[in-house]
Amino acid sequence: MLINCVAYQNGRKLADISIADISSYIARPDCFVWVGLKDPQPTELDAMRNEFGLHELAVEDAQHGHQRPKIEEYNGSLFVVLHLIELQNDELNVGEMAIFAGTKYVLSVRSRAERGFTDVRARCEREPELLRHGAGYVLYALMDGVVDRYFPALDSIESAIEDIEELIFADQPAREHIEALYSAKRKLTVLKHATEPLLEATAKLFGGRVPQLCIALHDYFRDVYDHLLRLNQAIDSLRDMVNTGISVTISLISIQEHAVTKRLASYGALVAVPTLIAGVYGMNFHNMPELNWIWGYPLALLLMGGIDIYLFYRFRQARWL
Repeated sequence: MLINCVAYQNGRKLADISIADISSYIARPDCFVWVGLKDPQPTELDAMRNEFGLHELAVEDAQHGHQRPKIEEYNGSLFVVLHLIELQNDELNVGEMAIFAGTKYVLSVRSRAERGFTDVRARCEREPELLRHGAGYVLYALMDGVVDRYFPALDSIESAIEDIEELIFADQPAREHIEALYSAKRKLTVLKHATEPLLEATAKLFGGRVPQLCIALHDYFRDVYDHLLRLNQAIDSLRDMVNTGISVTISLISIQEHAVTKRLASYGALVAVPTLIAGVYGMNFHNMPELNWIWGYPLALLLMGGIDIYLFYRFRQARWL
């Protein structure tokens, strides 16, 4: 589906145009066209390939989707794949955006994501001095917009982890804590898959052999790189927190189980002593003088009670009971 198709010249918006008018506008000096598509049909991508001369391999990747974040160069044009992260009902929805950028055009193809980039377009149009750099600046603005949307998702995960940490030592089922921590770890992995490959790819846009399209925008792409670096460091830190939280929860479960085992052993000992004494005098041998002793029964009860009281006192001191 076509979202918009706009022509720009010297940093200013000329007009919203139709697909049929693209060729006439990109023939003008200092003019480029920015086209936005959402979940396009193969015929729409084929039309864009013919209009802008897109590389067939890049078009194939954009059409099939489910690509790893990357930046590739084809004959002076750039093909960029970004993962779109949207927080929906406490779950992360992963979409994808493919960007084709040449000196005369920018084509953004959004898939499996509802939130658009009208805010990015508005930002570009508010900065005509920067928009004079053409498609390179639009590429930066789109990448920066995508990366900035990772931060709210990361903040949400961090808040959830902090809440779980406060509940770990509360009297609540430990299984729920482990499930919640694992859910947070899975979300962090989704973010890691979106940011880590892009970190390496973005480094190519401001260091070493920089593509012609990005030469005048070193500082801006370095800023995107810095944001990605901060995201990756934060993700690694949170993953360590999650692993620690899971280890602590498992340790608490082991401590609780050990405490139950000690308590059961204590009760078993309290029951075993009277059972032993009663068992000895319940053998009914003829040569057991205590059986005919008038104080035998009271003494046996006193002995059972005395030993159990002593054991109970020692178990309480050892905090087994």
